Amino acid sequence: MATTLHQQLKQHYVRSVDRHEVRLNGYRIDAIDGRQRLVEIQCASLHSIRPKIRLLLESHRVIVVKPLASRKLIIRQSTGNGPVLSSRTSPLHQGLFHVFQDLVHFVDIFPHPRLRLDVLLTHQEEVRIPPTERSSWKKNYRVADRRLICVEQQTRLNTPHDLWTALNLTVGAEFTTAELAVSAGMPLWLVRKAAYCFRRMNYFDVCGRRGRLVVYRLSDGKQRGRAA
Repeated sequence: MATTLHQQLKQHYVRSVDRHEVRLNGYRIDAIDGRQRLVEIQCASLHSIRPKIRLLLESHRVIVVKPLASRKLIIRQSTGNGPVLSSRTSPLHQGLFHVFQDLVHFVDIFPHPRLRLDVLLTHQEEVRIPPTERSSWKKNYRVADRRLICVEQQTRLNTPHDLWTALNLTVGAEFTTAELAVSAGMPLWLVRKAAYCFRRMNYFDVCGRRGRLVVYRLSDGKQRGRAA
């Protein structure tokens, strides 16, 4: 079931509801903008839409929109339509670097000359209600809905260079993931995903090792990969 957040982001990109939920090539497209670009909002993992996007890119320009929650207000209710029992701000904050959690499953698609990846840092509300018997035993709640409060930042990515520039990292000519983690202020496990993505996108070259750590440098021509 589509969340309110999903519906709001379709409206954010394409105002006319007549251009929402369009059938094309056997798929349902979230929206088609005025320049005939297909807009796909993906709140879940990018992994699940790879076959769809790969097929659509054969003949169409596509914008894939990935929203991240830079801020989140958690609202607890007894039912989906019930009164608010409590609300609190989540201590978890996502930044642009968190896109690599999904991008590791999407680097066989991105970059592509007809693909644009939009990463949105958003302020969201998340409505939680008591779990059902089918809900995960690991959680004492289930998410009934997510709602958009505002889009705080939009980063448009066509190439690996766009992504590298947007991260605004300071590193030497040669660097390790440990040095990247310090520059980014991010945990090492996430920076390792970033390094994997940049290697797959032909933006990092391996130039040696320092102990157990691989040493990287930017590729000679700062290649733009398949988007060139």
